[in-house]
Amino acid sequence: MGTKTVDETGAETGTEAERDERNLDVTKADAAGTSTDEGTGPAADAEERNEDVEERDEADADLAALDESEAGRDGGVGQGAAAVVSAALGLVSLTGSWVSTVAAARETLVGQLQTSSTASVATQVKEVYGDAWATTALVGGLFALVALIVGVVVLVRPAFGAPGRPQAAWIKSVAWAGVSLGVVGLVLAVAKYSDILLGLPSTS
Repeated sequence: MGTKTVDETGAETGTEAERDERNLDVTKADAAGTSTDEGTGPAADAEERNEDVEERDEADADLAALDESEAGRDGGVGQGAAAVVSAALGLVSLTGSWVSTVAAARETLVGQLQTSSTASVATQVKEVYGDAWATTALVGGLFALVALIVGVVVLVRPAFGAPGRPQAAWIKSVAWAGVSLGVVGLVLAVAKYSDILLGLPSTS
């Protein structure tokens, strides 16, 4: 009887021990599976893909910023300055400059010195006033021509530069303004020089 009780107790104790060992093994297996799943599961793959996309986006942004800075250093400043010069020259061709003023005054003086007091009124008007006005138109036309050339060069410059570097919008706008002013100034200068516009008054 006593022996049976010991055996039963030992059997029960052994069964509980075996059950605990199996539970411990299952717990370890679950922990190992969870760790493995966390390292190689779909969530980890998605996170790695997101990190790769972020790295590529950052690299693309850096390259774009570098291209913009290089474009600005290579030709943006020079093209912008040339566009402003073109617009300024076009404006000067319409409003006049000290060069045209001095040239006209000199032509007036030459006409007074070379024209005798006995010359006809028409001759005196032409030599004193007509030639001075023509000189003013000529100088204005030269300014307009330079403005037109500079503006066109600025507009066509990107075609001969590095591909993939667009020209800034404000540079195009200012360059087009210079070209427009140059064309208007050149047309007016030709019209005045040929007496189509504001010709000499009749002396008869």
